[in-house]
Amino acid sequence: QVQLVESGGGLVQPGGSLRLSCVASGINFKFWSMSWYRQAPGTQRELVAVISSGGNTNYTESVKGRFTISRDNAKDSVYLQMTSLEPEDTAVYVCYGTWRGFEYWGQGTQVTVSS
Repeated sequence: QVQLVESGGGLVQPGGSLRLSCVASGINFKFWSMSWYRQAPGTQRELVAVISSGGNTNYTESVKGRFTISRDNAKDSVYLQMTSLEPEDTAVYVCYGTWRGFEYWGQGTQVTVSS
């Protein structure tokens, strides 16, 4: 059974930082491309960052320079380091993995940026 389990969300003040983690099980993680998406109330799900199996990364424009995606294949984990958080970053952040047409989603973790 494949599972992607996120953690690390919470309430943070504007300008603060959070680190999200996603642990995968049931897949050969090192071959999978991993991504973080987010969805705020009333909006469509948005791709935030992606990291390939080879470690190449891409980010949506609004988070460039503030967020960093990384992976640790030894721990079957992908991370999203978020800094300089803004109220507009408030959303449920969801981990996503894909490989050769197979895809899985996590349940998500809430990030709220508010003073």
